[in-house]
Amino acid sequence: MESFLAALLLQAGYNAALVGIGAALLGFAAGAAGTFLFLRKRALVSDAVAHATLPGIGLAFIVLVALGGDGRNLIGLLAGSAVTAWIGLICVEWMARRTRLSEDAAIGAVLSVFFGIGIVLLTVIQTLGTGRQAGLEGFLLGSTAGMLFEDAVLIAIGGGFAVLATWLLRRPMTLVAFDPDYAAASGYDVRRIDIAIMALVMAVTVIGLKLVGLVLIVALLIIPPVTARFWTERAELVIWSAGALGAVSGYLGAAISASAPALPTGPIIVLVAAALFLFSLLFAPARGVAAALIGHRRFQVRVHRRQGLLALTREEPILEPYTLRLLTAEGLTRPDGVATEAGRAQAAKVARDEHRWEVARDIHQDAALTGRYDGLTPIEEVFTPDEIAEFDRRIGAPRAIEGPA
Repeated sequence: MESFLAALLLQAGYNAALVGIGAALLGFAAGAAGTFLFLRKRALVSDAVAHATLPGIGLAFIVLVALGGDGRNLIGLLAGSAVTAWIGLICVEWMARRTRLSEDAAIGAVLSVFFGIGIVLLTVIQTLGTGRQAGLEGFLLGSTAGMLFEDAVLIAIGGGFAVLATWLLRRPMTLVAFDPDYAAASGYDVRRIDIAIMALVMAVTVIGLKLVGLVLIVALLIIPPVTARFWTERAELVIWSAGALGAVSGYLGAAISASAPALPTGPIIVLVAAALFLFSLLFAPARGVAAALIGHRRFQVRVHRRQGLLALTREEPILEPYTLRLLTAEGLTRPDGVATEAGRAQAAKVARDEHRWEVARDIHQDAALTGRYDGLTPIEEVFTPDEIAEFDRRIGAPRAIEGPA
């Protein structure tokens, strides 16, 4: 626990502090940028982009070594991965538009082919007798043990530009994500905005290779936006909430990894993001599973309560045991099913509301208005007091529910 707190407070060593800050910056950029892929329903594009970076890493290493340089120069490797990732994006976009293949089929083809080429190149590199190929496979799952200050600066700058681009393009990208036809009618070039979204994701993928690897960067792009969606209905809040959740996932994951050196950083970051997703899935106030169960329970109570009160208005016995228990617990009936004074008053109100809705349908002849009647929505939420008074005038004096003799 002490080591975790030390890592959390950036006191676990220079390298651990670099990784923690870099992971938080990368998480924020990935969460914010990945939101548009999620809203556009193109989450698999990030998978294709990530796998398309692998051949670029291998080719960049070979070129750097051939030029007499250090084959593991991070800037050179990231530049190579960016080139092949862009080629992969263009291939997906071209096949989806120019052939009969669906977009998911194009993504699957690009993902498989590029990843296969990348694995072959890495295998070839491992047989070479030149360069510093040891540890190059760390780009698959991430490698932070040898992270330098320059690497953290590169992640910070790249992440900063990605966040800035997200902020500048948030409105057209949000519009295209929700309604591309309306965006096109408004004068936006949907194809270019789609490419901008993919390019933004590609940029985040490339800068995240060192930290979490090409296999796991997909999770950091998609899980935070999905998690944020549980907490808000507003697109702009989803963007920045996803960024915040990504930053928290990156920072906490790096701190946990630093406190337990045997645990790899990238997978731990993804597991923290998954834990936040699971918590949101269960406990988000509006869209979580618990909220849905509570809402269903409340709806069930309202239905049983209404059915029981209607039975009282018709002086019928309440046959459903749950309904009787509910009305008894609320003091509306005695355990034998006989209505109390409060129950008779509530039953009279329900019966009168039924008559009010009948009059409302005759007066308004408006399905959009009177169609809101479901037996559970209070009439006071639909009509004004003056309108209800007019309904009552037409109905006449209310009839009380008779009590037991």
